[in-house]
Amino acid sequence: MSEQNQNFKVSVNTEIGRLRKLLIHSPDSGLGKVVPSKAQDWLFEDIVHLDTIRKGEYDYYIKLLMYFLDPEKIKGKLATIDSEASDRNFYKPNHPDFHNSKSVIEIQNLLSEMLENESIRKKLVAAVCAIEGCTYKVQLELTNTDPKQLAEIFISGTLANDTMIFAPIPNLIFTRDLGTTINNYILLNKPAKKARVRETLLMRYIFFNHPLFEAYRNNILEIPDVTMHFLRPGDEPAFSTTLEGGDVMMVSPNHVLIGCSERTSEHGANEAIKLLFDQDVVEKVTVVKIPSKRDYMHLDTVFTQVKRNTWVILNSIAHSPKYNPYEPINFLKEPEKLEATTAIQFTKANPQEPKHFEHVEALLNDISQNDLKSTGPTKIIYSGNNQFPYDSREQWTDSCNLLAIKEGVVLGYDRNDKTVEAFKAAGFNVVDVKDLIQDLESGKVNAETITDTLILMPSAELSRARGGFHCMSLPIFRDSL
Repeated sequence: MSEQNQNFKVSVNTEIGRLRKLLIHSPDSGLGKVVPSKAQDWLFEDIVHLDTIRKGEYDYYIKLLMYFLDPEKIKGKLATIDSEASDRNFYKPNHPDFHNSKSVIEIQNLLSEMLENESIRKKLVAAVCAIEGCTYKVQLELTNTDPKQLAEIFISGTLANDTMIFAPIPNLIFTRDLGTTINNYILLNKPAKKARVRETLLMRYIFFNHPLFEAYRNNILEIPDVTMHFLRPGDEPAFSTTLEGGDVMMVSPNHVLIGCSERTSEHGANEAIKLLFDQDVVEKVTVVKIPSKRDYMHLDTVFTQVKRNTWVILNSIAHSPKYNPYEPINFLKEPEKLEATTAIQFTKANPQEPKHFEHVEALLNDISQNDLKSTGPTKIIYSGNNQFPYDSREQWTDSCNLLAIKEGVVLGYDRNDKTVEAFKAAGFNVVDVKDLIQDLESGKVNAETITDTLILMPSAELSRARGGFHCMSLPIFRDSL
């Protein structure tokens, strides 16, 4: 094992500890091949403009991560990186001028490095070709393809001559859904949608075969299907065992939240609880059941943590309102379809006597006060400043889907104006990412000392893909609080 791999550590025990390493995937050419007729099958609400996502939006995300996680790669080089002559090579996986950060880790590079191993390459090609229904001739051709090019083909579905041989996997930019780091374990997902099967397979191979994770292979947890699931009725949700990373939150060293949602089934949550308790990974798991609706999708689309004592959340999820015909929102919904949430906590010591929380806000307060020992009262920032219809509109564009780079410093979309007002009212500084990057470059702002700040990221195209920066990150190392 190389010295770099020996020094590589996997450890996440909160949502807000100082972020040190994460897995990301920069938007690839497959995003530019999503067509309207297939968009929803591929879990997109609309087709997006690839060049705008790359140059006008996601690139700011990479720059900001670099200044916080790997400043030596970018400090003093910003003008060169942004110049016309650079041709964006700093951002292109597998290019000789790519940043190759060991902290902001590109999945495509991990994939191409792993594919250098001939034995693994043959196995993965065979697996991909099997699930994609490729001919044996195509399988042989792919087996003999250069590993870097093969990694691109696996992700974009496109050969070097621009011929598509299978569908792209545009959701790979949402790396959070592929797995969750829980202390020094990695819990792999079981996707609910067919569109995510190939990316899940690629990540499973990376975690089990890339040298970077060699020391943690016994710490990778896979969720099994229900016993003899193949004898149970068709594709009925009641019998499915699914779990996606957006529904799993590591909120304190001994406590994990799992959401039952559109994408994570009760069977999936139950199997995850058994795995986590059997392996002594945590002592508490709280299951939060949210409506199985596209509006919400995952737990991290309805709330995320900002500080030890501060959360951002959609109010209707926080309190599960009773029917009131005089409330404006109820004119739009049938009474029985009002959002209803439940939170039930299980402990390894006494799993038969779960604790029930009155509502999600009570759960968040319990985490802040009891798990994280907050010295101040718990604060709640509401999506859309808790004003109808802005609360629902801005939740749809990921006002609650924030990534904490460190406690109190979070990334969110610039389009959620009312939520921004709520952050200001809560005492947070609000800064545009373009201005912050210039201040970090000049030294006017120090990444180590910045506090209580909402960083606004451009969002015209990225938000149409239905995911925020919590979705676009898979933290694998955070400092403890």
